[in-house]
Amino acid sequence: MLKKVKAKRRVGLNPFEKQILLTLSIITQSKPNMKKSILIIIALLFTTSAFAQNVIQLFNGANDFFKLLQEEKFADAHAIFDDTLKSKLTEDGLKKLWLDMGTKFGKAESFDAIQSKSQGEFFAVTVEGKFSNGNQNFILGFNKAQKIVGIFLAPPKISAAYLKPTYADTSLYSEKSVYIGGAGKQLAAIITTPKNVKNFPVVVFVHGSGPSDMDETIGANKPFKDLASGLASKGIGSVRYVKRTLVYPNEFATVYTVKEEVLDDAAAAIALAKTIAGANVKQVYVFGHSLGGMLAPRIATSTPDLAGIIMAAAPARKLTDIILEQNKYMFGLSKDTTSANKAQLDEAIKQINKSRIAQLGTTIKPDSVILGIPAKYWADLNAYNQVNVAKGLSKQKIYVLQGGNDFQVSKTDFDLWSAALGKKKNAQLKYYPELNHLLSVQTEKGTTAQYQIPKNVSEVVVNDIATWIKSK
Repeated sequence: MLKKVKAKRRVGLNPFEKQILLTLSIITQSKPNMKKSILIIIALLFTTSAFAQNVIQLFNGANDFFKLLQEEKFADAHAIFDDTLKSKLTEDGLKKLWLDMGTKFGKAESFDAIQSKSQGEFFAVTVEGKFSNGNQNFILGFNKAQKIVGIFLAPPKISAAYLKPTYADTSLYSEKSVYIGGAGKQLAAIITTPKNVKNFPVVVFVHGSGPSDMDETIGANKPFKDLASGLASKGIGSVRYVKRTLVYPNEFATVYTVKEEVLDDAAAAIALAKTIAGANVKQVYVFGHSLGGMLAPRIATSTPDLAGIIMAAAPARKLTDIILEQNKYMFGLSKDTTSANKAQLDEAIKQINKSRIAQLGTTIKPDSVILGIPAKYWADLNAYNQVNVAKGLSKQKIYVLQGGNDFQVSKTDFDLWSAALGKKKNAQLKYYPELNHLLSVQTEKGTTAQYQIPKNVSEVVVNDIATWIKSK
């Protein structure tokens, strides 16, 4: 829900206020220090309402502003203000404001721009602030010259509590905390095992894009936790783990690909699954969600003894095509048909299309940044044809599922999977008209606002997956 920023908390008055600055819905999946990867790659799980052609520059500008404050370079930070704000909030006033924030919230720990939205001729950038005594989000208003015209404290975000699914019977399973990965780079994980069941199958959960915890928490929802408890209640174990980009963001400050982001840890989790007491080592499956589903065939080729893969809301097209479709969808929902907004979308499309690179060269180096992501990442992912790789899997079972109310990965992708795999004996595909991207039942496609309302993964999906895993 959009709420107005309270007037008494405003600092500096300017025409930007007349646009009625709105507090944007915060993307819960966005985490600190993922300044590069969060901008576009997270689109598989989230789509912001930002179409500004300079969104990356705005994000960097907002992050740089708070970095200067942390370094107490108040003169440099003040220099980013436009002339009107400079006259209303002096350098000394900015220093006092910052010190007052420290008194209230404690030592500043991190700041990351997580969302942008155009407000008439201005841009509103939401910055997630982490302090030692609590969190506070900020909204910076920028003009077209990328000068700050307003600073606002966002009202506190109230999140709904997670609801345990009715199909989860905690008396039927137990959970154990473990770690995967090498020393110094370990990731927390949870092994869920059914009680009084011998030789049980095990599912390894692989996340979608962006930083994520082991439950794949998104707003008030925890799809991996739902699935783990639901499957365990039906005699199927699982392994779920924290995604590396969440706890080791500095590892992704330079060149990387999905190998470092996803594949290496998925392999470690699969190896762990094979050591679980009571598990059937010949019945280990990978459940890939979104980007994880897209990469599941690739994981299967490198782990030939996997029993099968489950691809949930998995793109069959290039990531670029998915991002373009999402942006066009959000543009349509905005109902802003002005030439200015259309121009912003056109420029966004132009920038997004730059990610179609197939190979690196003298002009495009591995560390070149495209949409906030290293060029090597794009080249590696674009060289991967998930549909063809899946078609080549003959011994492993394949289950493809797609929701009709998913506005992030559409029926277009499911149809492509169906055309490629529909006649394969080892493949099963199912389309669920009412499900959204998080596999919960919805009445419409909607937006990311759905993710702030607690809704569990559909019990039908849990039952179908369990039945498929146990079938021969």
